[in-house]
Amino acid sequence: MNAILRLDDVHTDIGQYHILHGVSLDVPEGGVHVLLGRNGAGKTTTLRTIMGLWRARRGTIIFRERVITAMRTPDISRLGIAYVPENMGIFGGLTIEENMRLATANGSFDKGRLDRVMALFPAMEKFWGKQAYALSGGQKQMLAISRAIIEKRDVILIDEPTKGLAPSIIRAMIDAFRDIARDTTILLVEQNFLFAKALGSTVAVIDDGRIVHRGGMAELAADTALQTRLLSLSLEAH
Repeated sequence: MNAILRLDDVHTDIGQYHILHGVSLDVPEGGVHVLLGRNGAGKTTTLRTIMGLWRARRGTIIFRERVITAMRTPDISRLGIAYVPENMGIFGGLTIEENMRLATANGSFDKGRLDRVMALFPAMEKFWGKQAYALSGGQKQMLAISRAIIEKRDVILIDEPTKGLAPSIIRAMIDAFRDIARDTTILLVEQNFLFAKALGSTVAVIDDGRIVHRGGMAELAADTALQTRLLSLSLEAH
């Protein structure tokens, strides 16, 4: 499979701390690709470095054959990459509609894409005029993802979307992600392995700022010894 996004020997520092120690990763075009690792291994730093929020000190990031390593975050976004951070990044004092308009290029909606968002996340239509701070945790996550897909994106980087969500909301998210992945590549950081296993076609494991495993999700899901070796636990328990 061709890589839509590629990291080659990427090093990232945060202050005095050297977080990424030469991350090399190919993200194939299409589907859901999962980045796993222990807490503090460098997962979020990888996503933020791709998005230009933290600057790579060394190495190269390529999107569709274009080097984006030194580009500003708004310019990376305009190329077709969206980012849903762990804290969701929504504006609590604004309504769902206002949050969504801010995510568009000119403040107006493409009807087809808006209809698709409403079909995936009916709560967005139900609470369209409601301020985001009053939404439940699951509804806030739906809003964050809705903002990412309200315009056509080639790649969406999503950090821990199921954190703190009820099982019923997680099941709905699986269906939504499957639909989104029909025409958008997703790079997913996730601790809920059952969620990741249900969606992922490939998986990479990061440890201490380095990629230590790459392969198919089905192979990792079937090998509990490999799970324990890479992550010091059996992922089936999570």
